[in-house]
Amino acid sequence: MNKTYLIFLLFFAASYSSPGAAADPANVYEDFVRCFRNKTNISDKDLTDVVLSRTSDSFTPVLRAYIRNARFNTSSTPKPSVIVLPRVDSHVQAAVICTKTLNLQLKIRSGGHDYDGLSYVSAVTFIVLDLSNFRNITVDMKDDGGSAWVQTGATLGELFFRIWEKSEVHAFPAGICPTVGVGGHVSGGGYGHMIRKFGLTIDYVVDATIVDVNGRVLDRKSMGEDLFWALRGGGAGSFGVVLAFKVKLVEVPKTVTVFRIDRTTDQNALDMVYKWQFVAPRTDPGLFIRVLLASPTKNKTQTVNAKVRALYLGNASDVVSMMAKEFPELGLKMDDCKEMTWIQSLLWWMNYKDVEKVKPEVLLEREPDKAKFVKRKSDYVEKEITKPELNRLIQQLATLDRTGLVLNPYGGNLNATATNETAFPHRHKLYKIQHSSTWSDARPEADRLYVGSLRTTYRIMTPFVSKNPRSAYLNYRDVDIGVNDHGKDSYRKGENYGRKYFGENFDRLVRVKTAVDPDNFFRNEQSIPTLPHKRR
Repeated sequence: MNKTYLIFLLFFAASYSSPGAAADPANVYEDFVRCFRNKTNISDKDLTDVVLSRTSDSFTPVLRAYIRNARFNTSSTPKPSVIVLPRVDSHVQAAVICTKTLNLQLKIRSGGHDYDGLSYVSAVTFIVLDLSNFRNITVDMKDDGGSAWVQTGATLGELFFRIWEKSEVHAFPAGICPTVGVGGHVSGGGYGHMIRKFGLTIDYVVDATIVDVNGRVLDRKSMGEDLFWALRGGGAGSFGVVLAFKVKLVEVPKTVTVFRIDRTTDQNALDMVYKWQFVAPRTDPGLFIRVLLASPTKNKTQTVNAKVRALYLGNASDVVSMMAKEFPELGLKMDDCKEMTWIQSLLWWMNYKDVEKVKPEVLLEREPDKAKFVKRKSDYVEKEITKPELNRLIQQLATLDRTGLVLNPYGGNLNATATNETAFPHRHKLYKIQHSSTWSDARPEADRLYVGSLRTTYRIMTPFVSKNPRSAYLNYRDVDIGVNDHGKDSYRKGENYGRKYFGENFDRLVRVKTAVDPDNFFRNEQSIPTLPHKRR
């Protein structure tokens, strides 16, 4: 487990005032089961599948199944006292009420892609509410051009597949990693390779059901517009347990085009990346061009690769002609392009080479208990980096091992929605950067090396990214930018990361939080705090 986060957890445990901070897991399980039985009248047979103690044979496999970062899958990583695997709404209601009654912490896990493990790790006695069985998806093509109710434990791949079963020319604008859980992805904002055409995932959420702090199941009408606003981009885990979202579908062409182009620093990479800053955020909204800057070692000579990956919602001839005029530095040719269906484009982004030979059913694969060691950070760029500055940046990146930058263009129709229409505030940025490091070496010195390299890159980027605050993307969770023990200074500590994630929308999120959860039951190390006079 990474040292910085472990130090925080130890501090958190020492400073946190909950009487459950040192509770015996066996006693917690017995108390929880007693309450859970009372609230649900569940049978003994079903209970063993829904509420898991540490002694259960299923406990470790279930816990590990959706840990997507191996840094938090070690013997020293704090474990929950109980895991709840709800199958119906009443199980979620009981989990909330009983955890609250026992004055414990509830961690809510959808797909487990929380980069810093906040959905399944804590220093105090805690319970994990694992929503992986909440995966029902109902697609209705007759409803307003197409819609779907999707439970929050479903994956994006499952949602894409169920839409494809109904229509090959309908889609949903969301991320391209098929194992990501719907709950976290949507509530954190959500984006994918159609962001410039259709905007964010949350722009297509039209209803939701949530279990609130009192155990009530609410929909959009009964929860009110303030809470519904907060669930779209504000991180739902601060406000309740979202059971399902209703989303609108979008129409896509029968034929889309993908292409990839790789360049090294001695193959015009600098000129290409520099020009990308001016083209990618301003070109046709149907074109999404991602750039990955990676620092491999080539023939023992340090270099940087610039890898372009792109989707165009249209024909290859059109995008080749467009790029010849707008982006000649890219050198795009017809041979670089592949035409396919939208569902095949998802398989292409998953790095399948012959998508015609791959069945879309691979989108249903959850790949449980499969994780590498990762660390991610995020930034936003508001003004193009000059070519000399970019050159120096690339030279510095070349000295760092296993460190990369993923550049995602904004612009297009993303800007059509006001920054306060949802809780996501970063719509008018030029592009987003994901700082990325992935490794397989489990030794502590490897963790120090790669995390240290990533933090060095983050420091190097300081002059070129947003300031006051230095903005960050909630779904690229990063405990380096601030954590909260929810003690006396909860609001101030919450501001440290809250302003970076939410900008001016942080104030409204705090007001909503204070109104719907005044005692701050739904909390984690980076949750929305209550107003100071409502602190625990």
